[in-house]
Amino acid sequence: MTVEAVTEITRNALYIILKTALPILLISMIIGLAISIFQTVTSIQEQTLTFVPKLVGIFAGIMILGGWMMNTMVEYTVELWNSFSYYIHK
Repeated sequence: MTVEAVTEITRNALYIILKTALPILLISMIIGLAISIFQTVTSIQEQTLTFVPKLVGIFAGIMILGGWMMNTMVEYTVELWNSFSYYIHK
């Protein structure tokens, strides 16, 4: 296995990780920003206020996008296993 093959596998794996994690991270960031703006406007300084809405948002995001996320990861894994012999001979 050459350095280029390892680099290609690593690059593809990192791309899949970013592609599947980004929607959930964006949901969490948007909810956190909205709660922070609400806290600033109302002068509420409770640090634990953001936890429950973020948790609910992340669970909702996983329920909605979980199938797509799983399919993306499974497709990459199947592609990797199918090209296993190619990487061995390289």
